[in-house]
Amino acid sequence: MAATRYRCQLCGRDFELPDSVRSRYPDWTPRACLDCRGNSGKVAGSPGRTSPPAARAGSQPGSLHTPADVLARYHGGPQDGVFTDGSCSGNPGPGGWGAVRVRAGRIIEERSGNEADTTNNRMELTAMIEGLRMLAPDESTTVYSDSQLVVNTLTKWAKGWEQRGWKRKEGPVKNLELVQRAWQLAQERPRARIEWIKAHDGSRWNEYADALATGYLRDKG
Repeated sequence: MAATRYRCQLCGRDFELPDSVRSRYPDWTPRACLDCRGNSGKVAGSPGRTSPPAARAGSQPGSLHTPADVLARYHGGPQDGVFTDGSCSGNPGPGGWGAVRVRAGRIIEERSGNEADTTNNRMELTAMIEGLRMLAPDESTTVYSDSQLVVNTLTKWAKGWEQRGWKRKEGPVKNLELVQRAWQLAQERPRARIEWIKAHDGSRWNEYADALATGYLRDKG
């Protein structure tokens, strides 16, 4: 597979991106390798998670990380719960989402999907919605997201927005239909804990959800 080599502006290491992916985004130049994209998957200095994922260290050069790659490489992090993630190339642009439920380190269920024209926040919210749908109303478990926006929306802000007729003090609620659906599901599952997890720090199942969310890029490669 042909690939173009780049130099990461954060860590200084070389990394590769398949030419099949690069050709679909001719106006985009990657500035950082995937391992340096930051706490929430964002490239330093950028407003959001807008870059297609580059090859990760330890994976096949020039390839996108697959779920199988994740299972072979990563072993850390929580081994129980639901892990959700979303991605977008272009923001807006093509995007995907993924959710996986595990118990004692074993996969119970996984879901994924993609949209041709979307945003990163919509994919993160969709992943959370699908993750919550995996749970029965009386189940007690943790649902993880590496999006602080999604976690704060459901644990801090949505209750007040609902009380004000789904309005923010600063203006309208963005992606309102997805926020309302996620909030409804969370309220119907009062024993589900929604928590933030750091992206790309070696947590096996968060990396797995990321691989599910970026599968649309591999499929087009």
